[in-house]
Amino acid sequence: MYYRTMKREREDIEQELYQLHADMCKVFSHPTRLQVLNVLREQEMTVSALAEQLGIPIGNLSQHLNMMKQRRVLVSRKDGNSVCYRLANPKMLRAFDLIRETLHEQMRRENLLVRHMYRARAQL
Repeated sequence: MYYRTMKREREDIEQELYQLHADMCKVFSHPTRLQVLNVLREQEMTVSALAEQLGIPIGNLSQHLNMMKQRRVLVSRKDGNSVCYRLANPKMLRAFDLIRETLHEQMRRENLLVRHMYRARAQL
């Protein structure tokens, strides 16, 4: 009985971990949120500074920032009348960078393939 209970608890924890993982991955599913991650890699920034750098309205940006904060990807602090955001854990950037590196490699391969096909057609 004890072992079944322990096994069930481990399974519950595992399911919760999968759910948290899926929720965190939603951060990677929108270009604006990816830009936010990349900009905040270097420093904490105010909402208005982020909006200006990204060239998007504060209202739109705030929705993304709130979503990222709910998923514990960002943390915020008040600085007078401003709210500053920073990455909750810079380890997230390893996932960001790995995905980006994979995409760059894929784009290079596809570009090489297109050029190879173009040369082959030109020789016909």
